[in-house]
Amino acid sequence: MADLSIAHRAALAQLLGNVPDGTLTQLALLAAGMAGSRARDLEEMLDAERLDRVRRARAFAPLLPLFRARPDGVASMVFPAGSMSRVWGIARRGEADFLSILDDDDERNIGRVTQVCGRICVAAAAAVRDQAETVWPAAWSEPEAREKGLTDLACSFDLALLAHRAMPSLKAWVGRPTADQLADLRLLVRDAAEIAPDGAQRMLEILFANLADAALVLRLVSHSSSAAGREVFLAESELAVFVERLIGAVEDRVARISGWRPADVKDVVGPLQEVLTWSAGVLTELDMTIEMRPGGVWGKQVRDARIRINEKLSRLLGSVEGAVDKALPTIRAQTSGRMTRLVPRLDVPVNDEAVQAATASLALLRAVRTTAGVFGCEQQRWSVLEALKESLAAYADAGLETINAGDWPDETLALNMIGTAAGFLELIEATDAARTVRRRAAVAGTPPTFKPLNLPTRPFQAA
Repeated sequence: MADLSIAHRAALAQLLGNVPDGTLTQLALLAAGMAGSRARDLEEMLDAERLDRVRRARAFAPLLPLFRARPDGVASMVFPAGSMSRVWGIARRGEADFLSILDDDDERNIGRVTQVCGRICVAAAAAVRDQAETVWPAAWSEPEAREKGLTDLACSFDLALLAHRAMPSLKAWVGRPTADQLADLRLLVRDAAEIAPDGAQRMLEILFANLADAALVLRLVSHSSSAAGREVFLAESELAVFVERLIGAVEDRVARISGWRPADVKDVVGPLQEVLTWSAGVLTELDMTIEMRPGGVWGKQVRDARIRINEKLSRLLGSVEGAVDKALPTIRAQTSGRMTRLVPRLDVPVNDEAVQAATASLALLRAVRTTAGVFGCEQQRWSVLEALKESLAAYADAGLETINAGDWPDETLALNMIGTAAGFLELIEATDAARTVRRRAAVAGTPPTFKPLNLPTRPFQAA
């Protein structure tokens, strides 16, 4: 079989350049199982494409996150994903003699590798400015947005060498930096400002893109200057955009849950817990890093967000006991004379829909355990939890007394209701009380053959 022609190779190279990494791996596996010279040619091209991508990833390492939106949805500087491969294709051609240096993994040669990365990024910046239509076709975006994006992209490559040198220190800067490490960060910001008038903000954009936890950018902002931790200074600086983005993201999340009601455990342990945990982290970080002005715009926005989440959580927590009551109905029975008391209704089948709603509400108590304090709801959460422990234990006690007295003809149905109460106790981590109820239920009535509901008993995991 004839080898691949030049035209075939050119077409395949263009095709492989747009294939996702996962698909590229699958193609390599398929090619390895094929016979013939064309299959070997294809393998060779696939190997070359993989090597090229590894080199590109190393050369552009600090800028790679800028070619995709942040997973947390926080606004950030983003470039079209396709422009990365295009600018790389242009930049590497002029630096072909140095590409092999990018394959060196010896830590002793990291300085040499970084210098090559810098050369390629300088070439990339020139490519963006000189071949804008190739790098970022006009059809990809509106003219105004494209023009700004091209400027941002070129300037980002201008700062890439500084960013390469900064990346090893990023973890320390968002942790507990020493005086020397703080000095390094401020020197980085100053060097970036010398490269471009807005270089400080652009450098923080690059570092921000490399932070999985968006709130940590506040530490970079506050550490970048001795005065940057005060709103009165920061609000008037180019770094204010990072604070505004985070506050805006919190407000978006508050709006998202304003009319939300849990219908299933997954609704609580997933979307709601994610919103509350993320928002609590951002608000806590704001409190720790930014000195808000009394009556300032940011301070008012943060207070409003807290109040709205507090109101939503208060309503949800206030509905928990009612949801449990619907799943475990009671009836008022006469005891002696005119005295009455609430006793379990053990003559009705378990309402699966009501149990599901109650389970979701109980999951809320555990899902907000670490965040309720941030939003001023911990006292309410604790009060509801303690009231439920008492009421569920009392429900089980009264029900078991009734069963043992032989007042219910359908013992299996009655014991299922008691089993539901035990399951609820487990959900709120009253394990000793739940174990006692199950042990007593196992020997109650005749015969002791009830099967408890299959309710989740393991601690819920964070989303």
